[in-house]
Amino acid sequence: MDSTNRQASLLDQFRKQGYFVLRDVFSSDVVAGARGALNRLVDRHAEQLVGSGAIESLLPQEPFETRLYALYRDCLDDAPQSWRPELHLPELYAIFFHPAVLDVVSALLGAEVRLYPNYTVRPKLPDHPQTLVLWHQDGGYTEHWHKSEDGDVSQLGMVNVWTPLVPVRVENGCMQFLAGTHLVGLLPHEEREFYLEIPPQELEPFLDQVVDIELDPGDVVVFDNMLCHRGLPNRSQSIRWSIDWRYQDARQSTLRDEQGHLARSLATPQHVVDGPSDWAQRSFS
Repeated sequence: MDSTNRQASLLDQFRKQGYFVLRDVFSSDVVAGARGALNRLVDRHAEQLVGSGAIESLLPQEPFETRLYALYRDCLDDAPQSWRPELHLPELYAIFFHPAVLDVVSALLGAEVRLYPNYTVRPKLPDHPQTLVLWHQDGGYTEHWHKSEDGDVSQLGMVNVWTPLVPVRVENGCMQFLAGTHLVGLLPHEEREFYLEIPPQELEPFLDQVVDIELDPGDVVVFDNMLCHRGLPNRSQSIRWSIDWRYQDARQSTLRDEQGHLARSLATPQHVVDGPSDWAQRSFS
């Protein structure tokens, strides 16, 4: 299948099912760069824990897959659940602004593409309730917690992207999608202890459409902002590291106080993020 037909097939799947998977998008060097950058953030946590007397060792011998968990093993409730403002690191430019991802996103959103102000690294620790994300639509979070102005969340031109930094399977907490549910509109969301959740009775008609999203480092899954999804429990002994981010039609309001960053633009190309150094000098805004 040539590239034009492949893209058409992916876009058709996106419209019908609400998602598609791209394999081997990021090179091993890009993945290694992202892991190295995040390991520096783990270094900071280790230094703070040693400095406070909570632990005695920085645990430098622990691999990326287990180190953060080992550092917080005796105080899991204090462990970071996500990182956002910290992600203006040069190595992450190649993730958020990868041409192959932007090409397919532009086919969905148009020529004006914004990196939406919701980009996150999630270290999902083993058997940690605070990182167990329940059935939801991302649009439900915007509507419930983040919306700063009037507007219809269901009409936001937005595409979500998710990539793992370790192999992700059912055992260590891969995502699950309810295929096609992006077409049903915004469903009710209720507050739980740590996250929002779509009530079970709302999901009952769609549970036979569940899909396990098992991916390897370098893969990405692209999905609709209105698709119902969740993360399974991490039953392994290592961290399920992942990055999720979103793109939006830049001609629309974000419906948030933050405005994000231009990823592609024909109208104002001078405002597009111009490489790793430019990304590192910007902030979560």
